[in-house]
Order: sequence, then C-alpha cells, then structure tokens
Amino acid sequence: MASTILVIDDEADLRELVRYNLEKEGFDVIVAADGASGLEIALRHRPDLVVLDLMMPVMDGLEVCKRLRSDDRGKRIPLLMLTAKATEVDRILGLELGADDYVTKPFSPRELVARVKAILRRASPQDMPDMIRCGSLTIDVSGHEVKYAGARVQLTATEFKILQLLASRPDRVLKREEIIESAMEHDSNVFDRTIDVHITAIRRKLDKGGALIETVRGFGYRLRDIDQSAES
Repeated sequence: MASTILVIDDEADLRELVRYNLEKEGFDVIVAADGASGLEIALRHRPDLVVLDLMMPVMDGLEVCKRLRSDDRGKRIPLLMLTAKATEVDRILGLELGADDYVTKPFSPRELVARVKAILRRASPQDMPDMIRCGSLTIDVSGHEVKYAGARVQLTATEFKILQLLASRPDRVLKREEIIESAMEHDSNVFDRTIDVHITAIRRKLDKGGALIETVRGFGYRLRDIDQSAES
C-alpha cells in the first residue's frame, strides 16, 4: 500500500513539482494551498508524512507545525519542512517545534524524495524487541509509544528512533555519527547540531526522565540503565 504524502505550499508551481516527483516514486499525494486548509486535511486524513512550506501568508509553516504537535491526531505525523531561510536559527526553530527534517530552497526533487523516504523508513517499525525498559522509561516499539513513570511521552518519528536507539544500547556511549547512521539513515546532510537539537527536545519531553540521557563531552550521548532521577 502506497504511503500518503500531504504537501502544504502556497506556491502552485512548487506544489506541482513536489507532487509530480513524489507520485513518480509511487506515493499518493494530497496538496493544500495554505496552512489553514493543510492543517485541516492533516488532522482529518492523517497522512503518512507532511511536506510543509515554512513561509506562507496568514498561517505559516511554524504555526501549522505547532498546532499539529499540540493535537493528538497530529502528534505522530512525520514533518518535512521546506524553508527558504538558510540560517541555523530558523532550521533549529523548526526542529524544536517538532519537524523531523528540513530541506532548504532551492532544492533538487531528487533530494526531496530521498529525504521523504528516509523519514518514512525511520517512522516504520524495525526489527527490534517489542518492548524496551530502562528504569522508569518504557518504549513500546511496535505500538510506537513511550512512557516515563507511567505517563505517555509524545515524540516525533525521528525523536522516537533516536531514543529507541539509545535505549536499545543502555550505558553505551553513542557518537553523533553513529546516531546519524543508525537512527537518521546515514543522511549525509544531517549535522551534529541537528542531533543535539533532537536530544534537547527528547529531554524536555521526558521531563525528569531527561536526566537519563547523558552528554559525554567530545563523544556523544548515552542512556543510563539506572534511573537515578526516579529514585531521588
């Protein structure tokens, strides 16, 4: 069954370019010409992925992203953000709001398709144990659900894959390069700073459980098997 991609962009030419190239790769594509209608379609149809333009009038991509992530129906939908803004601050803001990846305009259709496929692979169940437990942290791999101290934690598809990777190798330090290769499908356009932003978001969402993830300066990250934060 083909994955359904929702493309939200106010530029008709770009919308059709993205639609054409995704359909050529076998995806089912829905398009929306503005943020408000795109948000409504996303919450109603729940596509497998949303390609979202950052700069749109009335309701821009950041606002669409925020509203999707604040609604139970849209929390888990992977998001690929299109942005004409090339500064690191803009890219980080999109990632912090819950985007899984971004592509900077102008982009090649081939790059866009590759990133869409990479995000969908990360969002798909992998050959892993059905349940991973580290202290008060529980990861239901097949159900794509994370709980800390019994409370559900809502993560994006990429955040889930990163946490799953760390939890599957407790107490082992994983270099940023390893996280990129394993959890980010070895995307050569993903930088160390991107991983850091995702880790920050995961820690924030885990609340006290964020202390489980340790930064090993100069190397990377590890997830502690003993949850000291729950014991204190």
